[in-house]
Amino acid sequence: MTRGGIRKGAGRKPNSNKFGEQTIPVRIPKSFVPKVKELLMNTDKIRLGTAISSIREAFDWQSLDLPSMPLPLFSNTVSAGFPSPADDHLEMKLDLNHHLVQHPAATFFVRVSGDSMIGAGVHDGDVLVVDRSLACRDGSIVIAVVDGELTVKRFFPKSDGGVLIAENPKYPDIVVTPEMDFRIWGVVTTVIHKV
Repeated sequence: MTRGGIRKGAGRKPNSNKFGEQTIPVRIPKSFVPKVKELLMNTDKIRLGTAISSIREAFDWQSLDLPSMPLPLFSNTVSAGFPSPADDHLEMKLDLNHHLVQHPAATFFVRVSGDSMIGAGVHDGDVLVVDRSLACRDGSIVIAVVDGELTVKRFFPKSDGGVLIAENPKYPDIVVTPEMDFRIWGVVTTVIHKV
């Protein structure tokens, strides 16, 4: 029997995996393997929003360490009315990660698509800072998963579900019922809006 070389019928067959496309090796921590395998085995049963949520819940986000990036913060305010002479007085350095992110292990960013929250100052293309550790209060702007779809709306909880309300009259309210697949994914704390 010869050793080495290519053997007939050996190796993986093209497109033999359940995904129907080429796969690549990825290195992940050993403790994550069972959760990732479970997620991949169920991809045909879940929608994108639920898949993203499952991935976030599967990993230990306590290890998230945001880099520090302090930038100058001037003590005088900028007039939005009539201009006034500015003095170059540097008060301190401001790190936006520390200013915008209270709970790094529970915070993520998401980009907005659409204009359903324009009345709340949330525009298409804005970036939202979302904190999963905050409790949702009456009227909080939240990222929610509704039947597998992600949405950003103002939420008013009720004993039997609640109501997701848009800040644009073009969009109807979404009444949350017990029959729906519904989860609050996080509370929006900040809107990053380009001008």
